[in-house]
Amino acid sequence: MADQTPPADDDAVDATQQQTAAEEAAAAQVPVDTEGEQPAVGTEEDAEPAADADPAADTAPAADASPAADAPAGADDAAAAVLGADASPADEPIQPASGTAAGDPAPQLEPDVAPEANVAEDEDLEDDEPAAPRVKPAIPGMDLEVDIVLEGDAAADDADAESDGADEDEDLHAQPIAASIVLAEGARYRATGKRKTAVARVILKPGSGIYLVNGKTLDVFFPRPTLQRGIRQPLEAVGFDDRMDVDVRIHGGGVSSQAGALRHGISRALLEADPNLRGELKKRGFLTRDARVKERKKAGLKKARKKPQFSKR
Repeated sequence: MADQTPPADDDAVDATQQQTAAEEAAAAQVPVDTEGEQPAVGTEEDAEPAADADPAADTAPAADASPAADAPAGADDAAAAVLGADASPADEPIQPASGTAAGDPAPQLEPDVAPEANVAEDEDLEDDEPAAPRVKPAIPGMDLEVDIVLEGDAAADDADAESDGADEDEDLHAQPIAASIVLAEGARYRATGKRKTAVARVILKPGSGIYLVNGKTLDVFFPRPTLQRGIRQPLEAVGFDDRMDVDVRIHGGGVSSQAGALRHGISRALLEADPNLRGELKKRGFLTRDARVKERKKAGLKKARKKPQFSKR
């Protein structure tokens, strides 16, 4: 028996498809309940079998489908009204961002990312700048830096130690030595000083600080201020530079060696006057005999070390 079902109208099929699309849109916009309850509206998977399950629905009478074909916009308005009634502003939950849980806080952006990038770009630009050409200094090696440089607390400690040592030396020479010398009217303290081949015989006696060297004053016999300053040091150290006179007979050597011999003789004479001064005078180097002398000439040489010119032929 032949099928007498009339063919479905195209308008009816279009109305069915539009209604299905409206239901899918409504299902997508319905909020998801956080406690696990699913909305009552069917999903897309449920809607597709419903449309294809019954082939008779595709061949429904044209009379039944014609009202739906004439009002597609009405179906959309009805679905929107249903969504508006179900989803109130008070009941609609805040949707969390994709990839995060509902209870997790929203990630915060780091504000320092951009400045670091700018700093890196600036450093790259500085590295790309060409280096300035090296200028030759007026004095060779003037632009070089010291290789050995102490840093930190060690350098400060060394500097402080050096400054303290220098201050101690200055204080040591500045402070007079406490001496107990008897300055009787007829007191005489004799000693002999030597330096190289010079020999000085010194006599200390109470007076006003006058120096007589071979019958001449100190300024005449030793005109160089450096030599005069060295000769006066022993008496200035004990504080008797203006309370004692110095009478010297000196011979041998040169001017510098005679000045050294005179200083050595005065120091030994002070030691004769007060033996307790040995420690302080020795600490300052006044009692040390300078043993440096000219080296003797050797046989075959012109001087102590100088050799004659070598001739190969």
